[in-house]
Amino acid sequence: MDIKQLHQLFLQSSGVSTDTRKIKNNSIFFALKGENFNGNTFASKAISLGAQYAIIDESEHKESDYHILVENVLETLQNLASFHRDYLNIPIVALTGSNGKTTTKELINAVLSTTYKTTATIGNLNNHIGVPLTLLSMDNYTEIGIVEMGANHHKEIALLSSIAKPDIGVITNFGKAHLEGFGSLEGVVKAKSELYDYLKSDNKTILVNSEDPKQIELTKDYAKTINFGSEVNTSYYTTFKSANPLVEIDFNHLIVKSQLTGSYNYTNIAIATAMGLYFKINPDDIKSGIEHYLPTNNRSQIIKKGANTILLDAYNANPSSMMAALQNLKQIQAKQKTIVLGDMFELGNDSKIEHEGIVNYIEAEFPDSTTYLVGAHFHNVKTKSKHIKQYKTFEDFLSHFKTISVEDNFILIKGSRGMALERLLDTL
Repeated sequence: MDIKQLHQLFLQSSGVSTDTRKIKNNSIFFALKGENFNGNTFASKAISLGAQYAIIDESEHKESDYHILVENVLETLQNLASFHRDYLNIPIVALTGSNGKTTTKELINAVLSTTYKTTATIGNLNNHIGVPLTLLSMDNYTEIGIVEMGANHHKEIALLSSIAKPDIGVITNFGKAHLEGFGSLEGVVKAKSELYDYLKSDNKTILVNSEDPKQIELTKDYAKTINFGSEVNTSYYTTFKSANPLVEIDFNHLIVKSQLTGSYNYTNIAIATAMGLYFKINPDDIKSGIEHYLPTNNRSQIIKKGANTILLDAYNANPSSMMAALQNLKQIQAKQKTIVLGDMFELGNDSKIEHEGIVNYIEAEFPDSTTYLVGAHFHNVKTKSKHIKQYKTFEDFLSHFKTISVEDNFILIKGSRGMALERLLDTL
């Protein structure tokens, strides 16, 4: 069966499934493989649960005509998604970057959906499986697709770009994320710039941050660029107003008051604003879209607990985003500040020096603020500050934290996803 035939079956189905726990009636089950599972062994179960067809790549599991044998299930899923993208023939917006991808994607969707029927990446399903699933969730009603692309190794963004075939793309930033896979900051730049490489090769549009020298350098010889930011002569002029703690920006002589905290979110908001203008959305609708967007999933959330104000940014962390959060905290006006940081993961050989760098910054810039460092990496950093408390595990930290009283504080909580620092909220 070729991709065109499979696509016809897909159009007649209720969509695709990759997990038998979430089977939809009349769906097509793709028997993906992972390190600890083999979807082929669940193919018959998927059909018994309501799937119309199961795509498999091991002949011994072909038990009926409803089992469709292919050479590679993952590649078939990706090829089907790419074929479907061509079939839809709609504008696709793509974004990647070290920090802020998901928030920016949500903001772009909030803006574009004021005027268009949009379909965007759900959550952070932004990898070699998530991007195809996002494309396959788009239907004939979708007018613009928004695809987030993540990567922790080289060539991943190139692959995702070849599947999604974006018409316009943007990189939020280049930061110290996934250094274990990329090797260095230069490696990060090279990997994320694979989006630029694709857009250039297909003569598509690149949205550039006019305040980012690296983005300017990488796109300076390419004609189809548009830019945003506070530099003069930008295509879409935006300026940062304040972040104390909520971010306000100015564009088209409109003051936009977001519900996002952290000056680092200015760029994310500016990208969404520029995308709105690019797609000719009324400025008042752009303002409305941004102002009505509420952050969720532990990303830049302001939470009130008693007399305390909490900035919960515990979805993920790397050295760049951690430093940005601390620099933002310095600007916030508060009587007392408490810092709770969890380990940063996937830093490879740079882990020790990056954790030390964060501690050194805290010692210099927050000499009187109580800081709690949680996790084995932070625990191994030496400090002489009496205000810095270190705990090897979250459980050790929590047992101590329960014995103290924290009142009338502005509390920053940030750490990598694996630390799950949002668990602290039940104690505050």
